[in-house]
Amino acid sequence: MEETEKIDFLSSCTSGGCGAKIGSEELKKFLSEMPVFEDENLLVGFNTSDDAAVYKLSDTHAIISTTDFFSPMVNSPYSFGKIAAANAMSDVYAMGGDVLLALNIVCFPQKMDKSILSEILKGGAEKIAEAGAFLSGGHSIYDHEPKYGLAVTGTVHPKNILKNNTANVGDYLILTKPLGVGLILSAMRVDMIADDLVQNAILNMERLNKYSAEKMKKYSVSACTDVTGFGLLGHAFEMTRDDISIVIDAEQLPILEGALQSASDFCMTSAAQRNRNFLQDKIIFEDIEDEIQEVMFDPQTSGGLLISINPNDASKLLEEIKKDDTDANIIGEVVNRKENSIIVN
Repeated sequence: MEETEKIDFLSSCTSGGCGAKIGSEELKKFLSEMPVFEDENLLVGFNTSDDAAVYKLSDTHAIISTTDFFSPMVNSPYSFGKIAAANAMSDVYAMGGDVLLALNIVCFPQKMDKSILSEILKGGAEKIAEAGAFLSGGHSIYDHEPKYGLAVTGTVHPKNILKNNTANVGDYLILTKPLGVGLILSAMRVDMIADDLVQNAILNMERLNKYSAEKMKKYSVSACTDVTGFGLLGHAFEMTRDDISIVIDAEQLPILEGALQSASDFCMTSAAQRNRNFLQDKIIFEDIEDEIQEVMFDPQTSGGLLISINPNDASKLLEEIKKDDTDANIIGEVVNRKENSIIVN
């Protein structure tokens, strides 16, 4: 299977993971042509660039709806299934909800060994079960490249919805997973990084954001998002508004071992460059090394949660999160509007 994976699985894909996402600037143009959908019960739609849609069913119940899929970024079909499922369910956790059920989304080459697909689906199903949710069907088609993901339904109390653009001035920002996945996977494709560092990155991608999300429900969290294809800076920018900016302390960033060296070796992705192009006039870097900048633009697949929380609760929440997500850290704060949306010092 190992040789099959290397030849027919990962190498059959031109791009993979969240690095395959359409860039923010392009996406904004496409969405500008869309009609406006309005309903008093549609509490969150696509007009705010949030993580998922939320529809109110009653005064006590709302559903969260999201979908995510992509082509492989690792050699193991089983790990790919785990990562894709964890990534798809992450949007529900970022909205403050619980995952209820999921549907498989499958694209698979007709000529590829079908045992590979079985491994993908097995990995995805295990993560859905770990989330305490139900796999309830799906849809599959033949395609030139394998792709896998989920359509996910979650639940949340309407008063407990977490949006990505409701941070308060004075909040601290907690990042729950380390950065650098895209750089490490790029280095892996050209055999410029050790296997143990790749495996560590894979374990981080496989990890559900469920555990951090459960803990943050007990505290005064004002906003949340998950860090994926637009990188830390892209998703942090979505948290800003005309009246607030975000200040990030680069020394406090959790970074996967091997990521900085991969950046130094120029193992960057085209998605990171798209992120940089879109954000370059929205960020001020104050004497930040190029490698650190690359890590912050780097597209993350199944990245961590970026949590905006009352400073009085930040240390207590971080202490709880670190019991399971040991790399989590306070990386910045929300401040009154400055000359740019994000300042990195």
